[in-house]
Amino acid sequence: MSYAEHYGLEREPFSNAPDARFYFNSEQHRQSLQRLMYAVDSNKGLAVLIGGIGTGKTTLARRMLDCLPEDRYESSLLVMVHSGITPEWILTRIAMQFGVEEPASDKLSLLKQLYDRLLQIEESGRRAVVLIDEAQMLQTRDLMEEFRGLLNLEIPSKKLLNIVFFGLPEVEDCLRLDEPLAQRVAVKYQLHSFTVETTTSYINHRLKIAGADRNVFAADAIPAIHRFTGGVPRLINTICDNCLFEGFMRKMEQVDVSVVNSVAGDFGLLKEPLTDVAQSENHSDLTEIENLLDSLEHKI
Repeated sequence: MSYAEHYGLEREPFSNAPDARFYFNSEQHRQSLQRLMYAVDSNKGLAVLIGGIGTGKTTLARRMLDCLPEDRYESSLLVMVHSGITPEWILTRIAMQFGVEEPASDKLSLLKQLYDRLLQIEESGRRAVVLIDEAQMLQTRDLMEEFRGLLNLEIPSKKLLNIVFFGLPEVEDCLRLDEPLAQRVAVKYQLHSFTVETTTSYINHRLKIAGADRNVFAADAIPAIHRFTGGVPRLINTICDNCLFEGFMRKMEQVDVSVVNSVAGDFGLLKEPLTDVAQSENHSDLTEIENLLDSLEHKI
């Protein structure tokens, strides 16, 4: 028997793997999506969503992509996986995502191909949108200048391309590498970690989607989870998943605070609850959370 079966669940509720079924439309996520959709609907050009590690930026990027209907938008999502990305790589990937079949090797020809393709999209009555996740990886002035150039692809009174950056607060440092680009940010919004009330709603939401028909966590367990995770969604998933497994091993029908404390102790969280740390935007604190998340994921 799995722990899901033990608790009467149809599936595991706290996987960190992307799963649209578990999307949690918190107030800040609702507002974020509303603002970003406004930016592309209004052809604003450049919008930016920033947030700390594990606060749901990638989830929101995928949600936004799902919310862009094909009959109105030609959209794509690019994930930056390292900081060694070149302007040529970016241009080629964007061109391919928008349907340029044989991207040219020289930049001027490639830009002409991309411009022609964007014109075709515009003439079809749709808008071109590219979402860039992990945008803090765009760490060079050349890259920022390239994006500024892409925003200059336009026809009279209308931009041909909308760009949305999703990333850590360091994205703002990247934008400052090219001040004219920074000045073109039309919409900006920031995600924060959850409050204890939102953490409660988040946990209950995921349990409900997983098929729960009763309270799997005792009333005193969730505030403890919030305290140890600082309200960071990805960390909440990791701790809740381990709490359910620990409760299953102990043959408990409900996870109580003793189980949460035990799991937090196993992961080294008892000495440094993250409630205050997660609310900070300080770079060293974000690095601390990132290291902690990495260590937790390696333990699973």
